Amino acid sequence: MFEEERKRSIVQFVERHTRASVQELSQDLGVSESTVRRDLKELEEARLLKRTHGGAVSLQSVNFEAAFPDKADRFLEEKQRIARKAVEMIQEGDAILLDGGTTTLQIARALKTFSNLKVITNSMIALNELKDCRNIEVSITGGMLRPDTLAFVGPMTERSLEMVRVDKAFLGTNGLDMHEGITTPNMLEAATKRKMISVAKQAILLADHSKIGQVSFCKVADLQEIDHCILDTGAPEGFIRGLEGLELDYTLV
Repeated sequence: MFEEERKRSIVQFVERHTRASVQELSQDLGVSESTVRRDLKELEEARLLKRTHGGAVSLQSVNFEAAFPDKADRFLEEKQRIARKAVEMIQEGDAILLDGGTTTLQIARALKTFSNLKVITNSMIALNELKDCRNIEVSITGGMLRPDTLAFVGPMTERSLEMVRVDKAFLGTNGLDMHEGITTPNMLEAATKRKMISVAKQAILLADHSKIGQVSFCKVADLQEIDHCILDTGAPEGFIRGLEGLELDYTLV
């Protein structure tokens, strides 16, 4: 196991269990305790966890959500690869839904070459990105604006979504777990995402590897409710095997 992969596994283990001992991590990863201690020190310096006597604890609770600017550049290369693959699934003449999020923003930035497209979004950031594209018909859902995500959510957003049917909905997520499914910290956000899934012929989930194994406060949907997942190649092999066991279509980029 390479160092970067090992550190990623440590962070995922700690966040999944909220805490972990050096001994547990050593046994789980098959490395020495001294290696784990060195990794924990470096991960704490990177502000990805907090060391304790004999182990580490997660910095994040299930209710934690970083503000949009704080996460926009995190795993940017992976998000851009995921977005490029998503755009390959879009055809001229499609009507698509763009969820609010840092990965769907990358899709919005890549849509400008299309000449006939309808885009519906709840994202102020995506709207701003597409507002000058004359060949793209852009609609904003409206609703209650969440300052942290700059996305509209709530009953007004859901009622707006009830008025449309789209070919494809592209959704981001805070958490993606084989057992707990798709999760997000905010109840209104979760309800909005569920509505997006319900009005789309095809629901496509976009997630970089940092989301895998994470569980947030509110459940959006089971994995089986999604038609396709686009993940980066950092996704754990065990998770990929789980998708195959569910016979869920996925793409690694």
